[in-house]
Order: sequence, then structure tokens, then C-alpha cells
Amino acid sequence: MDYQWQNNSSAESIYEPDDILRMLDALLRDEGNWWDGFYADRSNAVPFFRNIPDESLVSWLESDQLRQGRALELGCGPGRNAIYLAKHGYAVDAIDISPVSIEWAKERAVEAGVNINFVCESIFDFAVQENGYDMVYDCGCFHHIPPHRRLNYLSFINTALKSGGLFGLACMGALPPEEMGGADISDWQVYRDRSMHGGLGYSKERLLKIFGPYLEVIELRQMKECDDNMFGEPFAWVGLFRKR
Repeated sequence: MDYQWQNNSSAESIYEPDDILRMLDALLRDEGNWWDGFYADRSNAVPFFRNIPDESLVSWLESDQLRQGRALELGCGPGRNAIYLAKHGYAVDAIDISPVSIEWAKERAVEAGVNINFVCESIFDFAVQENGYDMVYDCGCFHHIPPHRRLNYLSFINTALKSGGLFGLACMGALPPEEMGGADISDWQVYRDRSMHGGLGYSKERLLKIFGPYLEVIELRQMKECDDNMFGEPFAWVGLFRKR
């Protein structure tokens, strides 16, 4: 008699909270494989493929709101912001789930003459050092975090940051599709559709509700449209927060 079904049943059982998270992860697409395909074509005319920093990051650094030290970038992609931070005196760790993007980022770092610790891993598997960073930066990762992982994400940031450390964010706004915004849907709809619809869109009010209880808000505004020297798209929100 074949008892293989019993083994499958056991593997898909829920015994602890992490089992619920894994079950919900499995309802959505495999992010690592998808991003590998996305980054494979470097000639693709994607605005953030250009090796230029976010306008908000430049603004915060030039206005002396950022202090040098140790920085962690989440979802670093081809490394443009990590390279900018390294050029301006930060010791940088940069994480991305895609091996293809990490390889591209390493090549760019060599060309730029900077030393960055690139890690190919999900942020939820990364062994983050408690109170280890003066700054955590995220451009484009948060709006791809599924709702059931959001509290883990917030806990990760609080764990990583030193007291008084800064968190910088750039994420898609909840705008109509023709304006290139993120998906303006509820958290529950993600699981009805089994899809993040390319990334969730957030309103200013919703971002304040999510981050406000955890971090002090320094600035939260629309990203500014920019020229070829900086990345800036008005469909995005940018925010700077401080760990209390």
C-alpha cells in the first residue's frame, strides 16, 4: 500500500506560526525566479536599470540628514544606490533575492572601485545583526512584500537599526495603471487573486499607518521627477524615518 500521501500531508501541516507564513508564500509566485528573468536583459529600458541614485537619497545626504556609518540596502537590484552610499563613506551590505541582479551589482561595484558586501538571499532568511546599522534603505522592495510578511519586515528594520538610526524608503503609490502606480487593492484581495499584481501601491495615509507606530516620520513626500543624473519618478512615495 502506498503511504506517500501521508508524507505530503505532514509536510503541509501547520504546527507553528512560520508554517502559516510558508503556506501563504506558496500561494504567490516564486519571486527569485521571476526577478532573475527580469534582470537577465540588461538592455531593457527600465528606468531603475540606469546606474544612478535615487533623488531622495541624494537629497537626504546633501542636506546632512544622513550620517555616515554602516548601511544595509534591501532589494538592491543592480546596486546603484548601494554604490552611491559606498562612494559617500558608508560601509554597505546589500541584499537581493536574485542571483542575476547580484552578479550585475558586483560588476558595477568593481567598475566604481567600491567595496560592498552583496548577499543573495531573502531578507527573511538574512541573519541581521541586532542594532547593527546606522541606516537601512529600501527602494522597490517594500511594495513587493506580501501582506502576511509585512510585520516581519517591520520587525526586521527595527532589529537592524541602531537607536536613532534612519530608514529610507521609496515605494510605488496607489495610482491608476495608466499612471504607472502600484496595484490599488486590499491586502485580502492579494490572496483572493493569488497575486501581488506586479507590486502593491500605497497612499500616504496608509504608509503613515504602517510605519508610524514603529518609527518617527521625518519626511514623507512624492518622489521628484529627475534628469539623467538621478532616478526620480512621481508615481513613487519616498520617506525618511528614525528609530525611536
